[in-house]
Amino acid sequence: MLTNTAGEAVMAHRFLEYKPWKGPIPGRSNGVLLSKNQEKTTAYSIDKLQDRGTFFVDPGEEVYVGQIIAEHIKPGDLIVNATEGKQLTNMRASGSDDSVRIIPKKQMTLEECMEYIQQDECIEVTPKKIRLRKTILDEDERKRTQKSMKSEEVR
Repeated sequence: MLTNTAGEAVMAHRFLEYKPWKGPIPGRSNGVLLSKNQEKTTAYSIDKLQDRGTFFVDPGEEVYVGQIIAEHIKPGDLIVNATEGKQLTNMRASGSDDSVRIIPKKQMTLEECMEYIQQDECIEVTPKKIRLRKTILDEDERKRTQKSMKSEEVR
């Protein structure tokens, strides 16, 4: 391996040891924020939504319906509009045009994404980006599928 990589190989792992099975591995307890529409995100919208979660996208990034754009601070998923622009008016007031303060996005590696996702989510890997999304993008179809799965569990 050292010969093939000219001494540039890097190896990393997280394995410590094998242990007896202790039950299912717990997933994340928080939900996610999902994009409501397909467009570029705006700094104005992300600034207004920052108190609801930690974002995985920056302003100006193209998002689509069903894409996971942030981790919600509470359990349960929330569909949000991160593409809404600021309404422009002729009226100006002191202090009303505060500058936008956006926390940098949380960047995750492929391994971190694999640990993060739940059963109804998947990872989209392209040469330039790694995105998280719901397996079923349409909100109505997603709800129908969840209802049918719950009714099958009852039987």
